[in-house]
Amino acid sequence: MVLLLVVDLDPDLMALRPLGGFFVLRTLGSPAEASPPALPTLAQVYENRPPDVYGNTMTFRVRKVAGALHAPEPRIAASIAHLGLAARLWSVALGCAVLYGHIPDLSPHRLHWDPDASAPDDLWLDTVQPLPGDAATITEVVLHGHLEPLAARLHAEYRLATGLLWGNASSALAGAARQLGHRGTGARELAAELLAHPLLAGTLDSTTLRRRSCCLYYRLPGGGVCGDCCFTRAPRSSPRGASG
Repeated sequence: MVLLLVVDLDPDLMALRPLGGFFVLRTLGSPAEASPPALPTLAQVYENRPPDVYGNTMTFRVRKVAGALHAPEPRIAASIAHLGLAARLWSVALGCAVLYGHIPDLSPHRLHWDPDASAPDDLWLDTVQPLPGDAATITEVVLHGHLEPLAARLHAEYRLATGLLWGNASSALAGAARQLGHRGTGARELAAELLAHPLLAGTLDSTTLRRRSCCLYYRLPGGGVCGDCCFTRAPRSSPRGASG
């Protein structure tokens, strides 16, 4: 059981802002923010029913990432796009849990996403409705509410292995916890509870937190390997089986 400080969520989630871009979550209608143009909700993205402006929103995002990184294959860009969105979702949830003791309701129909933004992903919440900041709630909201349908879409459309996708999710979670580590043990203990979930368990080495799969970043021009990659150096070839 993780004991966290309990402070009321403020309507602009201002406590997240000093943590940096991956943790910031802006709210629609906030007097502190200029509201963006109409953006699809993540529910629309997962269900492939976006507004006309982007057509297939996920395809639009993957193409944008591919162009920015000169990705030689769409599936590489899809993995990097998935990793970035997973990192944003975990960071907001863990940041709120540690700083407030609650999380806002981050349900997919409440979160709006700008697929044309640069990294980190631009997310907007319709309104702040508090939920408990415990592992069970975060699992339900982030893991089941977002990462399961997101993984299903990317697996179906880009042939990304499920092991790779859950490795991305676990890596993003561990990274968010590391960023919050200076604020005490709460983030690490909460992340450990979350990583014990059957969808994530075993995706990272329990001692080193090194991945057992690869996000494919090494296959970008000049990519190299990430700090937690299953490879210690970039393979010379591009073996699909080894990529997770």
